[in-house]
Amino acid sequence: METHERLDEVKRIGTGLAIILMPLLFVFAFAVHPGLLHPQMLSPEQVVLRARDNQLLAFGHVLVLFDAALVIVVALHFMKVLEKTSAAWLGFLGAVASVLGAIALAAEKGAESLAISALFGMPNNVFAGVLPGLVAIFSHRGWMVLTWGVVLIAVGLVLQAIGLLMTNSIPRWEAALLFAVCFLGWPDGREIINLTAAVLLSVALVPYGLRVLTHGQPLALGTPETGAAKPPQGALGAH
Repeated sequence: METHERLDEVKRIGTGLAIILMPLLFVFAFAVHPGLLHPQMLSPEQVVLRARDNQLLAFGHVLVLFDAALVIVVALHFMKVLEKTSAAWLGFLGAVASVLGAIALAAEKGAESLAISALFGMPNNVFAGVLPGLVAIFSHRGWMVLTWGVVLIAVGLVLQAIGLLMTNSIPRWEAALLFAVCFLGWPDGREIINLTAAVLLSVALVPYGLRVLTHGQPLALGTPETGAAKPPQGALGAH
């Protein structure tokens, strides 16, 4: 029993940290983009040139790569929150969509940011030769088109937010702010919109994650189906 209790504690702490860090990593990644206060649409070539030799931007993109894993933890957690309510299907379908979107996000950042970081310090004449290939990657040509699946993160979290609102599983203002995820994938060059969305997600998820982390009551209002709800202990649901 003691072993199970320790595992439950690890799940709870890990889930709470994931919920807190997921939006904050997005905030950092968008905040380090150059030209943040001068939004403009950028072509794939301009995006490549903006990222060239930009170590801070590359670090932000690497954080987003790992953030994809945290998106999965958050999605599984909310699926667990909703599984005993009338919105269980919304929780499940939202988790499926979010997991697929997170895979696409990891693939996109892996292909783009890791590839261009390998070319840091390359002489101009050599870089000019590989530029067309990088533009093809950033234009999502070929099987890179699958990385458009990142939109499924927004689809999934919105479905779960609707379920959370329907069942009063968390404070309504927190659930409502989750809809900001729709603006998290705004096109390159207008990251101020993405940053604003990430900040709104942080306002909702950081307090919620702290309640999970500190043994608080994450399901503040209870649900019509179950009365006073009990807080799930981890992404996979400890018992």
